[in-house]
Amino acid sequence: MNPIEFSNIPTDRILKKPSREELQAAPDLVVSDPEGRTFEVPEFAVAGRAGLFYAVPEASDFIDQPEGSDLFALPDRDPVGFDRRTGQAVRLTKIQGQPVRATASFMAPAHTATWWSAFEKQPHAKILPMFAYTALGWLRGRFVSAGVRIDSDIRQDHRQFPCDDEMEKRGRKIIEARGENNLIRHVVANCALTYRCPAARNYVMGRWEAPLPISPGCNAECVGCISEPPQEQEIPPTQPRLRFLPTVEEIVDLAVPHLETAELPVVSFGQGCEGEPLLRSDTIDAAIRLIRKRTQRGVINLNTNAGLPLEVERLAKTGLDSIRISLNSARKGAYERYYRPKTYTFEDVITSGLKMRAAGKWISLNYFIFPGFTDDPEETAAFLDLCRRIRPNLIQMRNLNMDPDLYASVVEMRTGIDTDGAPIGIRRWMAKIQKELPGLRFGYFNPPREKWGL
Repeated sequence: MNPIEFSNIPTDRILKKPSREELQAAPDLVVSDPEGRTFEVPEFAVAGRAGLFYAVPEASDFIDQPEGSDLFALPDRDPVGFDRRTGQAVRLTKIQGQPVRATASFMAPAHTATWWSAFEKQPHAKILPMFAYTALGWLRGRFVSAGVRIDSDIRQDHRQFPCDDEMEKRGRKIIEARGENNLIRHVVANCALTYRCPAARNYVMGRWEAPLPISPGCNAECVGCISEPPQEQEIPPTQPRLRFLPTVEEIVDLAVPHLETAELPVVSFGQGCEGEPLLRSDTIDAAIRLIRKRTQRGVINLNTNAGLPLEVERLAKTGLDSIRISLNSARKGAYERYYRPKTYTFEDVITSGLKMRAAGKWISLNYFIFPGFTDDPEETAAFLDLCRRIRPNLIQMRNLNMDPDLYASVVEMRTGIDTDGAPIGIRRWMAKIQKELPGLRFGYFNPPREKWGL
């Protein structure tokens, strides 16, 4: 019996045939057995996925597995690797007669994927939960991930947080003292202690950026929503949706002490556990006014889909300091297929950015990174055009948390490539953006005012 059972991947799914040197330098493929135990397969080089295609990532694409990252074994998905002897991309199904599964890294915050995990799904495979599935390898005795640390800010690094018992103790102390405030109770008990949201945990620690979730409702039906996934996907939310309406007083009671006492303080409307905060723009407007009557310290930020430009303009005049506009694509069609906006258009998003720029405010684009789509030549050209119009200060390179096959079908990703249409790679994409738009920064977090000029 052949100890490793595999089949060849069609050549039209290969971005680039690897050289012998690339095959030998690449990390080992990492797979999982049916019980979830991971192990390396030295006969095969790790493959990376870009869009619907495979390649051997360059050595510079791999970093040591970031501390605080998770390892996933992917159910009903066969790993893809490159045979070091032949250079052929193959789909592994069994080793020593036992089925094997693909693996992936869910990298810690501040890191951006350059290649997705390479796998072929089985016919009965269910949709993967809303996480980012980065290529994982084994090199010189340790796990490595295909990614880059995109932000040096340590605010969500694993080592910055105490043990669970200490976090629980701190959180319970806040609830005992201020638990009559429903928003504080939600942020501490639900977000920080139950779902371990890093921003909420930092609020408990009294530092940096604190969350202000306020809106159960939304004006979009995102295919990749992490708090209310579409019912047809039959997957649980990563963090369930907020179910009450925080009052102006509750918002101010959380925000003001944090802004007054925290190091490098930021408070942000718009979190993963809510819908669209602009639907409560009257509440935000009133809260900003009261906050600024009590303190001028820190940044009041809005994370948003930016679908209501008149409300954005109003909040900018009231005192909103910065905005983070989320988008998966700079092209109208792909944007609307993913966001499925109910009461706004893609042009409304652009208009919101233009209004914040006219007001002289800080603008971040929360651009969901998907290797093979983000760095597609057509998407890259559209993104450059969008940036030239809005002139953002920062691109937050957040990984798109979604089953790669589902996303590819939603945005109708190209199924064939030619010389002009091949994705250029995330690292080369970054270099191109910075060459075309010098001064534009990459990052991951909403920066405090003290770092705007850096």
